[in-house]
Amino acid sequence: MSTNPQSQIRSALEQEQFLKILSREEALARFEAALFPRAVPSEMRKLDATLGAALAEDITAAIDVPPFDRSNVDGFAVRSADLAAAGEGTPRCLTLNGETIHCGTAPTLQVAAGTATPIATGGPLPRGADSVVMVEHTQPAGLDAIDVRRAVSPGQFVSYAGSDIARGEALLRAGTIIGSREIGMLAACGIAEVTVARRPRVAVISTGDELVQPGGALPPAAIYDTNGAIVAAAIDENGGEAVFLGAIPDDEAKLESAMRSALAESDMLVLSGGTSKGAGDLSHRIIGRLGEPGIIAHGVALKPGKPLCLAVCDGKPVVILPGFPTSAMFTFHDMIVPVLRKLAGLPPRSDAKVSATVPVRIASELGRTEFVMVSLVESRDGLIAYPSGKGSGAITSFAQADGFLRIDALADQMPAGTEAEVTLFTPHVRVPDLVIVGSHCTGLDLVTAQLAHASLTLRSIAVGSLGGLAAAKRGECDFAPIHLFDDKSETYNSPYLVEGLELVPGWRRMQGIVFRKGDSRFEGLGANEAIAAALVDPACIMVNRNQGAGTRILIDRLLGGARPEGYWNQPRSHNAVAAAVAQRRADWGMTIAPVAHAAGLGFIPLAEEHYDFVLVSARKDRPAVRAFLDALGSDEARTALERAGFRPA
Repeated sequence: MSTNPQSQIRSALEQEQFLKILSREEALARFEAALFPRAVPSEMRKLDATLGAALAEDITAAIDVPPFDRSNVDGFAVRSADLAAAGEGTPRCLTLNGETIHCGTAPTLQVAAGTATPIATGGPLPRGADSVVMVEHTQPAGLDAIDVRRAVSPGQFVSYAGSDIARGEALLRAGTIIGSREIGMLAACGIAEVTVARRPRVAVISTGDELVQPGGALPPAAIYDTNGAIVAAAIDENGGEAVFLGAIPDDEAKLESAMRSALAESDMLVLSGGTSKGAGDLSHRIIGRLGEPGIIAHGVALKPGKPLCLAVCDGKPVVILPGFPTSAMFTFHDMIVPVLRKLAGLPPRSDAKVSATVPVRIASELGRTEFVMVSLVESRDGLIAYPSGKGSGAITSFAQADGFLRIDALADQMPAGTEAEVTLFTPHVRVPDLVIVGSHCTGLDLVTAQLAHASLTLRSIAVGSLGGLAAAKRGECDFAPIHLFDDKSETYNSPYLVEGLELVPGWRRMQGIVFRKGDSRFEGLGANEAIAAALVDPACIMVNRNQGAGTRILIDRLLGGARPEGYWNQPRSHNAVAAAVAQRRADWGMTIAPVAHAAGLGFIPLAEEHYDFVLVSARKDRPAVRAFLDALGSDEARTALERAGFRPA
């Protein structure tokens, strides 16, 4: 019986699909079991080259610090017994010895009964003295004597030898990260060099025909390689020494050669892309030829990060991260950083956690533990965690998020109002000075530039007009930008206000139909004619907008009940609509004039909409709110808006 070649190929690919999806915990346990225990390689470094390194061995103090009894003040070294009865009315006169003890001066004369020796702060205490009287508590009594009007106790203003660090004391333990304080301790003990953990050399390779290095020209269907740079930086942040070897195309021979060379010269290899086991993904196939035991886990029940591949080749860890930036960076920080820090002799990372309320429902996938990037804002009832919603391909999801929350594998959602634990990416919560939640517009960046220049921090979360309005009603933001048309009153925005909210006029922007110039179905027509022409042509594909967007409401009003091809393609921004049309994935959509013109597209004006700001009244006196209002009304902002194609209100 003959077999169809296409069926054979499909069968082979199915065979190579994830044979067993492991839980995060099991995958990490298997990976660590294949690598540890192992000795951490070490090297000797001069003290001035140890900052940030981890000690490879315990350090014991070879001397006392201070190495002698010393004075803590400027004054006179005395015998406390001579001053036991001293007071304001009964001064005691002491004869001065013929030397003054400065720092670095070894005393030569003994302090006998009834005498005192001048001494500077840090000077060694002379023989016979057991305390120091401050110069402020004495008065001259001729040329060679002083009157003391205050008693002193034994040991007063004296630091004894070894009182800071004692000879033989464990100064620092192996694994300690050396900072400026540790360097000071080591220097105080006279230690000029120490043995530290050698930073593991980690080779980084990006894979894919579509990758172009930053700075190069970007051909059609290509993207810049973000993973290479960000993974290398993350390796350096966590104790490794990253060596970026560039992007390798999907050529099995070239990729295998690069991987073999990288493993020969490095302690660890990290690749990104090539984990999903599609026809063009080669990395995981090559690993089986690079050494034993090979792949430890391929497929982890994580979202994002399911395609993660973990391997060990002849004792060296090999990691293949997913190609999408957020997936790559989350899995790196969650799964790879613990292993990398062990290899570098560093202690486990300590993650700060806070509790926050999730304001919206988050859908999840049963069977996979999901980690959701969130941005934190402060409300009257505490912290609010907004999910990023940008997907695993968005580099800004990771860069702009404050942390992440976890949805258990057995849950298919996290309901709105859930109190969740958020793991922070930084040691502390970065609460912004100003929070804007709602519809995004490129004009907003022109206004808020002034706030950034004034060192005010801003968080802008794009959730659409209706989402912003809901956030304002809950008191979760300062401003909610909206552009909502009310059919009954035929006005924008004002009908949607409730008690506690007020409207701040923003600017006017022209909404219209965008199309490729020269398309006869739209060229020269009015908006209603263009819509009618598009609806009668089954080959004419539209691109819509997301639910909750003011533009979506306008589109639905124009379409009536029609649902043309492309209606369910619902990107979240004007720029995405323009890109879909420019790249011929759609023939028409609705966006604003400045975006259409910037993309070089045809534009049919439809209606000038009002892009205004809902202000939460209870927040109007906050300094950042006042600063935004001042910026909005400034000549600088109005000029910038007009130049960009908007009409300030």
